[in-house]
Amino acid sequence: MSDLLSQAEAVWQRVVPTLPGFTVEVLPSIDSTNSELMRRARAGLMEPVLLAAEEQTAGRGRVGKSWHSRRGQSLTFSLALPMAPASWSGLSLAVGASLANSLHPDVRLKWPNDLWLHERKLGGILVETASTGDAPQGKRMVVIGIGLNVARPDTEAVASLGDAPTALPAMAPAGLAEILVGVTAGEVLAQVAPALAQDLLAFESQGFAAFAQRFAQRDALQGRSVQLSDGTRGTACGVGEDGALQVLTEQGMRHVTSAEVSVRPC
Repeated sequence: MSDLLSQAEAVWQRVVPTLPGFTVEVLPSIDSTNSELMRRARAGLMEPVLLAAEEQTAGRGRVGKSWHSRRGQSLTFSLALPMAPASWSGLSLAVGASLANSLHPDVRLKWPNDLWLHERKLGGILVETASTGDAPQGKRMVVIGIGLNVARPDTEAVASLGDAPTALPAMAPAGLAEILVGVTAGEVLAQVAPALAQDLLAFESQGFAAFAQRFAQRDALQGRSVQLSDGTRGTACGVGEDGALQVLTEQGMRHVTSAEVSVRPC
């Protein structure tokens, strides 16, 4: 029995009281857990489900980037459930705050969807939504994809994933095993999934406000020089009530809601 599969029952038992009808699936290999759950959502899936894979062959990250996934070396899973928050703003930040809180005090959050460990990328979050005719009024199916490095990935393999040639060189990745020696992907899943389910319901009822303080405590960009994808430079000054990044530029404070942010040394 695989490590992930051995933890599936424990995850289900802890989450199903929070999400009635919840199921857990573990596959040996798939193109992308997010892509699969989005396909199901568009076909009418409305029950909450967690889909984990031992390996992803076409994992996706934000703005079309690939996500490197090797069997036993990383944890890749997606959680789908119907939600109807008053505002979707800040959802990826709330997910990050939930994960960081469950993982380790050293984990930091890089706006808007990355987890960092010791100044290196540990994982990423991809949030997608789909509406279906079978959805209860006001609800959309949200699919939250999580990719976490358990072992530290090979830097050359990560660099060869095919990002745009104009992108900054890939930062050396981090792995949870650096701070949680011997931890397995299944153990990490059991560690983060129950709290994530609870936190998603909290986000639905309270919005990002319920997570603002937690995010601020883990904010990796606070007070640092940053550069936006359009070339604008400034100093990161935390996030607003809607989760937008606040960047102090020569022209004044700029509220960034979607631009990719690259951190530059101070």
